[in-house]
Amino acid sequence: MPEREDPSTLRRCWADLVGLVLPVACAGCEALDVALCGPCASRLLAPPERCEHGAGRLDRLDGRGPLPVWATTPYTGPVRELVVAWKDRGRADLTPALTAAAARAGAALGPVLGPALDALPPAAGVGGRPTVLVVPAPSTSAARRRRGEDLVGRLALAVASGLVGAGVAARAHPCLGRRGRGRDQVGLTGRARGRNLAGQVAVRGRAGPVAGAPVLLVDDVLTTGATLAACEDALAGADAAVLAGWALAATPPPGRSSEAIGRPGAAGLA
Repeated sequence: MPEREDPSTLRRCWADLVGLVLPVACAGCEALDVALCGPCASRLLAPPERCEHGAGRLDRLDGRGPLPVWATTPYTGPVRELVVAWKDRGRADLTPALTAAAARAGAALGPVLGPALDALPPAAGVGGRPTVLVVPAPSTSAARRRRGEDLVGRLALAVASGLVGAGVAARAHPCLGRRGRGRDQVGLTGRARGRNLAGQVAVRGRAGPVAGAPVLLVDDVLTTGATLAACEDALAGADAAVLAGWALAATPPPGRSSEAIGRPGAAGLA
């Protein structure tokens, strides 16, 4: 029986074939003869900024503040175009630039997570710290089939690599799955996103125990926070210690500049 081709390999081959027929253009601004031009790529170079204040669904409603979340860049203009191209238009040639941004974010967040890790019980890890599980937000099975691979999982691997480079023991741990037939979140309102994910995200039994483990959640885009909130709920139910989240890009809060996502002075987890 012939072996099945890896979907990600087929996706790359298709992208290469298209590149032979059609001219390459920047995914962000359509500048010709380059997959990602310098000005668009520079939007991925900024250090991550706190952005949970613009995502109302992250409110925990129990007296605690929302889950701390960082993002590298606003989800507007060229960034929005290149993320959509990467996710839904087969632009696998963007993966190196986006995973490099994720690795830089991991390196930047290493010192931020340090004090929280020091406060946890000692474990086998760097300096006795427990290993951080970098958990990607799960996609629907339909989205994974359409894209050929788990793209958020690629970001999580890169974030974990960045953390390790910063001296923090970490590994990617894709332990979450989606139940039922929930649809993709794209195009849904905040309330609809919450309803779409209600009871849909769960820790997969075969992924191994997460109880007591520190977790950094990863997603591609932060909009209302419904996805990360559902992930946090599922992991908290399994007794994991969800410390924070990171997204490649975040939708700016209403009333803020399209280029502003960060909260000045928000360097730690508080």
